[in-house]
Amino acid sequence: MTLDGSSSYVAPHLMKPLDTLPIFDVERVQLQFQIAADFVAAQVANNVLILALSTGRILRIDLDTPEDIDDIDLPKKSSEIGLIRRMFLDPSASHLIISTTLGENYYLHTQSRQPKALSRLKGVSIESVAWNPSLPTASTREILLGASDGNVYETYIEPSTEFYRREEKYVTAVYKVPDSSPVIGICTESLPSKPDLRRVLVATYGKLVHFLGRAGGAKHGREGGGSIYADLFQRETPRLHEVPQSSGSAPSSLVISPSTSGSSQSEGHPEKEFAWLSAHGIYHGNLSSEAPFDTAKMVPRSKFPATESARGGRKLIQDPISAMTLSQWHVLALVEGRVIAINRLSGEIVHDQAVLEPRQSALGLLTDLMQNTYWLFTSHEIFEVVANDEDRDVWKVFLGERKFDEALRYARGHAQRDTVLTASGDTLAQEGRFLDAAKVWGKSSKGFEEVCLTMVDNKEYDALRKYLLSQLLTYKKASVMQRIMVASWLVEIFMSKLNSLDDNIATKAELTEGATTDDIQDQLGSIRAEFQEFVNKHKADLDKKTVYDIISSHGREEELLFFATVTNDYNYVLSYWIQREKWSEALNVLQRQSEPDVFYKYSSVLMTHTATGLIEILMRQTNLDPERLIPALLNYNKTASVSLNQNQAVRYLNFIIVNHPNPSAAVHNTLISIHASSPSGSEAGLLTYLQSQPSSPPPYDADFALRLCIQHKRVQSCIHIYSAMGQYLQAVELALEHDDIELAAIVADRPEGNDKLRKKLWLLVAEKKIRQPGTGIKDAIEFLRRCQLLRIEDLIPFFPDFVVIDDFKNEICTALEDYSRHIDALRQEMDNSAQTARQIRGEIAGLDTRYAIVEPGEKCWICSLPLLSRQFFVFPCQHAFHSDCLGKEVLAGAGGKKRHIRDLQAQLSNGNLSTPRREEIVKELDGLVAEACILCGDHAIKNIDKPFITAAETENDWTL
Repeated sequence: MTLDGSSSYVAPHLMKPLDTLPIFDVERVQLQFQIAADFVAAQVANNVLILALSTGRILRIDLDTPEDIDDIDLPKKSSEIGLIRRMFLDPSASHLIISTTLGENYYLHTQSRQPKALSRLKGVSIESVAWNPSLPTASTREILLGASDGNVYETYIEPSTEFYRREEKYVTAVYKVPDSSPVIGICTESLPSKPDLRRVLVATYGKLVHFLGRAGGAKHGREGGGSIYADLFQRETPRLHEVPQSSGSAPSSLVISPSTSGSSQSEGHPEKEFAWLSAHGIYHGNLSSEAPFDTAKMVPRSKFPATESARGGRKLIQDPISAMTLSQWHVLALVEGRVIAINRLSGEIVHDQAVLEPRQSALGLLTDLMQNTYWLFTSHEIFEVVANDEDRDVWKVFLGERKFDEALRYARGHAQRDTVLTASGDTLAQEGRFLDAAKVWGKSSKGFEEVCLTMVDNKEYDALRKYLLSQLLTYKKASVMQRIMVASWLVEIFMSKLNSLDDNIATKAELTEGATTDDIQDQLGSIRAEFQEFVNKHKADLDKKTVYDIISSHGREEELLFFATVTNDYNYVLSYWIQREKWSEALNVLQRQSEPDVFYKYSSVLMTHTATGLIEILMRQTNLDPERLIPALLNYNKTASVSLNQNQAVRYLNFIIVNHPNPSAAVHNTLISIHASSPSGSEAGLLTYLQSQPSSPPPYDADFALRLCIQHKRVQSCIHIYSAMGQYLQAVELALEHDDIELAAIVADRPEGNDKLRKKLWLLVAEKKIRQPGTGIKDAIEFLRRCQLLRIEDLIPFFPDFVVIDDFKNEICTALEDYSRHIDALRQEMDNSAQTARQIRGEIAGLDTRYAIVEPGEKCWICSLPLLSRQFFVFPCQHAFHSDCLGKEVLAGAGGKKRHIRDLQAQLSNGNLSTPRREEIVKELDGLVAEACILCGDHAIKNIDKPFITAAETENDWTL
């Protein structure tokens, strides 16, 4: 650390791992400024260093920015006010009190550079200051001053800019030491547990006085209105700690240990302690209790090793301790130029380092209570006592004192924690507290077999259960066998415990002295809940077969079912309830299940005994294959004697057909089979189902359905199925066979668009209707008028041989009139056809006189040469082509006609043809070539993928 703010300097203790360094290390601070005078006093607080020089100047240095140094002078010269003898800086570094050798006292605020004289304290030789515990910054509030004449003063200092206003609001003498010894140390603290109480320690060379009580206005403060400590000193009786034969020449002081800001003991930080340096040694104790002297300890002077003299190597009488302070865990003492650190808990010396030269004196050993740093000042040098992880061995001290909770709090790393836990468990077991020992051992590395044997030998099975539960949490997931074995053992222990409690309840025995049956009942519920929690948490570590065997051997039905339920072994639970014919319990288990195989497996037996409940559950399942439930439904339908309205198989199949996105044909066939085989004579249900299904194609097997309906004489259903299959003739014949003429007529009208078939079907219906006994001719004719395809002449063959014509005279007259109208319509159509033929013949005759005008210079649309240069063809669309150009083009795209054209051309090249034959061939060839314009007809469409510009044209004529 430097005071010039240089970032290039790194303290040696920061460059090594903490565990390799000594707990304390004293380092000289490099001063980067020139000082022509000696230090006469020094203070440090909140990272602010105050140095008083022999010249009367004061240096204020902020260690965070050491390059900025405040140089402050007292208002008067040293010859007038004396030299600076002491300085007192509050822990927040906000307030500084300066005392001189001539009894002058000054106050300096952190925001000021001009010390103000404390006129009311003129002549008071201040030896110590007890700052207010609230650590204010604007004012000091109520503080206590210890003087060399044994008086304790209370004052309230508030910075003021007014010239005539004094800094101190009041100065009151509140206490005087009986023997008028100098008050070399004074401190005041609030109790954390009782904030309204104040503790005051007053130290002289031979006495340490302790006051505890309520201070007037301590809670809310009087804002400088008067003393708050006077009543406490007058009212309370102090406790006294005195050392005999005290000497005023021996150094003496009173210090308080630092505390981390915002921390508490529960967070792992030590409590505040006091230490009083006297001629007999260092007396230190805890400030958390109301009677700190009861647990205080004395570190005698003899504890500090003597230093060999340079004269002859013999040991001289040891000088007194020249300075002392407290760190968080140690007492730091300056003995003969050596800094010695003693652990407050164990009393052992943990550090001894020579720092000062022989006969070199020190100004003090100080602690920065806010920053937890420690400083040694001489008249020319500054040293920092660096604490390197000073609580590293605290756990060992607590372990040695058997304070295992504290040891565990300060233990670091697995090895230290394991040592503490093992020792703690051993101690608890020795005391007979096996339950507590089991919890601790479960977190340690103590041998598994040793712990288990200890528990078994002492018959501490409850403790063994606790240990195994905690031990199970320490195994890694990869340790499968260990986890299964321990978990299985725990199941055995749980079952034995539950059986033992059940036996006690059954026999009304008392488990322990003073325990009643109700207590045992409560314990039984607690153990059962603990077992259930264990199973839920560690079900992955339990082997099903092993656990089933263990629980079954103990006859624990409830635990057996609980385990099977937690592990989702619904097969086991269902089979268990079904074997005992507990149908409602089986359904309760089934409704929490979603595995399809479970439903398929147990559907048959459950349909037989509790069909309604099972169907309710099945209808809520969306992942089942209904086809695999058909055997159970058919078996139920075979054994159940219920109507179709109450048939649960029909209910379920209807539900599936309506709600399933694509039910298979087997589902439909099953429903048809149940309907068809029903003993009920009504076909309403079956017909309703058949009519609700599409007919082309039907979702069911039509042949299968037809055979069933025929087998069980379901006539109307057969007729519907015949119609759905398009076999209308068979449907009508079946209806007429059973004398259902109305149904036959309905079916006969169904072949829409096939009048021939409809007429044939209606003729069958007409024959049956006319020949039906008791049916009159007029009634029959009136019935048959529903089909407009039937004529009277179609019906006459069905009439009896002896029938009066008057019964259908009107129908015959109507038929003759229809024929007459039909003949007239045919005659009109013939006249229209003759007129059309005459027009066509006229147009054909006009074709011979058609002509086209060819302009001079017109070119062929293929070769672009003059058209009149050789034979050509002209089309009505005004496109003209040379005959040879047109022939080549037509031949290239002729397709199937190409061979015929080539044959005709080959025949023309033969000179032996007669003239009539040649003309005939030429005419036929011209007809093929000039059949249509190649640019307007089918030829152009066939060549739509032909490019406008050929590759040759691109190379020769279209090159840019």
